[in-house]
Amino acid sequence: MRLFLSSYRFGSHQQRLLELVGTPGRVAVIANACDAWPSAWQGAVTSDLVPLRRTGFQPDVLDLRDYIDRPAEVEQRLREYPMVWVRGGNTFVLRAQFARSGADLALTKLLAEDALVYAGYSAGACVLTPDLHGIESMDDPDEVRTACGVEPRWDGLGLVDRRIVPHLDSPTDPTGHARKLVREYVAAGIPHWALTDDHVVVVDGDRTEVLT
Repeated sequence: MRLFLSSYRFGSHQQRLLELVGTPGRVAVIANACDAWPSAWQGAVTSDLVPLRRTGFQPDVLDLRDYIDRPAEVEQRLREYPMVWVRGGNTFVLRAQFARSGADLALTKLLAEDALVYAGYSAGACVLTPDLHGIESMDDPDEVRTACGVEPRWDGLGLVDRRIVPHLDSPTDPTGHARKLVREYVAAGIPHWALTDDHVVVVDGDRTEVLT
């Protein structure tokens, strides 16, 4: 299994992603964490396509809304790519769209086969954790009902063994929600990774490392 999980895009470790992937090629870009914000969706996608292209990747947008209740098709589509790039937004909306399309099961299967690299930031990283409790202080679960017409789920994919707090001391978090959540996790003894926008968690086979 190969995972590249960050707070913001490549963090400070773009080269480490390239080492995981090898030669940059096609990448499926999943932006469904932004589905509750239709007016911002296209701009959010474009803001990720540009740096990916500059790094040598050939990104294709894979909209999970096109695969609702079509799990075999989403798995087949994902198999076309050596890497998937899952951008930030609302973690609960992303989790719902993963479940509605079957991408959660497909990605779990493909990662177990080491068929692709999963690169995700912010919500794209948090969705792989054991559960999403605590993230509601940063992402609004109620947006799931508006964007997806279903109730929010609180389980993550469980592909890493602890929770992730993104945007620690980041300009994108001026009110300090991340720092407050870290304090709550520490007080409760909950294992977690607190990531600044430079940090990256890399899983490469049996090895897990936090790059600062």
